[in-house]
Amino acid sequence: MEKLVDFINEQKFFNHGSVVGVGVSGGSDSMALLHFLNQNKFKLDIDIVAINVIHGTRENDEAEAIFVADYCQQNGIRFHKFRVEAGLLAKQKGMGLEEACREARYGVFESLKKRGIVDYICLAHHQRDQAETILMHILRGSGLKGAGGMDFVRDNFYVRPLLDTPKEEIMQYVYENDIPYLEDETNQDTTISRNLIRQKIMPELRRVWPKLDNTLCNFGKTCKEDDKVIRDTINFDAILYNNGLIKVPLTYFVYSNSYVYRLLDDCLNKLGVTANIERKHLTMICDLAKKGENGSKINLPENVDVYKEYEYITIARKKPKLELNTEWDFKIGTIKFGDYGKLIVKKSKLPELKAGYLLIDLNKVPNGAVWRVRKEGDYIEKFGGGIRKLKSYLNDKKVPARIRDYLPVLAKGNEVLVVASVDISEQLKVTEDTKEYALIKYDLQNWE
Repeated sequence: MEKLVDFINEQKFFNHGSVVGVGVSGGSDSMALLHFLNQNKFKLDIDIVAINVIHGTRENDEAEAIFVADYCQQNGIRFHKFRVEAGLLAKQKGMGLEEACREARYGVFESLKKRGIVDYICLAHHQRDQAETILMHILRGSGLKGAGGMDFVRDNFYVRPLLDTPKEEIMQYVYENDIPYLEDETNQDTTISRNLIRQKIMPELRRVWPKLDNTLCNFGKTCKEDDKVIRDTINFDAILYNNGLIKVPLTYFVYSNSYVYRLLDDCLNKLGVTANIERKHLTMICDLAKKGENGSKINLPENVDVYKEYEYITIARKKPKLELNTEWDFKIGTIKFGDYGKLIVKKSKLPELKAGYLLIDLNKVPNGAVWRVRKEGDYIEKFGGGIRKLKSYLNDKKVPARIRDYLPVLAKGNEVLVVASVDISEQLKVTEDTKEYALIKYDLQNWE
């Protein structure tokens, strides 16, 4: 690890004066990384803070945190401890325990970033970890990107300075510097796929091919370089991005899978989906685009839904439905419609229709009319005449099925008078005899 300081500075992993959080479990790798960065913090011009996350899945969690805290106190290193309930998260989201631990841990890191406590998070993944990751991705059917393995820097926040460093070199550093560490007993649990590869498969492969780790890592670098060449040819200009929502024109799906899969992978990454998406999921999206009916959808891992909506494939984070029995009285003012949007109703002196607003005759709103979500049996008298079932009406208006249950409707019984942000019924239209006007606007957050 003698040349590691020069390598980190050459690659400009950290800005000068940065606060670097080091993810420390107490194992040999993370303890070596913590020691190394602390010893060289002046050469790297960084400040160090140790971050320990207790996952609540093992009896030794707390003891390991105490071990790391004691080491930091003895060596003058700032220390932060966090506790998450990964087991509860796994049950709530229907995911594996290992996946839940990772999500919870990275949630802590992201929180530290948002709060300005750290500028970077350093992780202790090394060459052997990289080789295992590449092999595991290949076995899962990954393309070039997955076969490329982990990056030294991801999202300009997560840094893995040891990624090219052999495990033997790290253990030599630990021995020479008398660095204490703990063994994680869960590493022996071969029911976990990563441990099966680490404990059973890789040792057998190394017995036949002693340079296996280096060979796999070099293969990964080649894959990463080739993947970048292909990605640089992709034009993303027509894709619509918004917070929590991405819309891909159907016209993109005429291109080769090599092109489309990379495009979809980029879209999912922008939603923060970086794990558990395999080639089969990308194939499912392509099949939906080419063969699916309008309004149909598929579910992906990581709480993601994909919809076919007219000229687009829409990729969005899943949102819980609003309660059907929730109602709000019609009034002038602002109504918070659940956690999804803000409904604004205000009087207007003149019949001037403003952009984004609907204009109604205020005096025609019947007593007892309420704002709610749509219900079975709802109908509307279209502006200009003609009664339609609300579902058929929304189809005519090309309102995506994805958002229909989140649009407030003003209704008296099953008669719908207003569909917020869409249109008003014939019943509330403004005429020459209108005396009072109202403007209605609905901001549906993170959907369009």
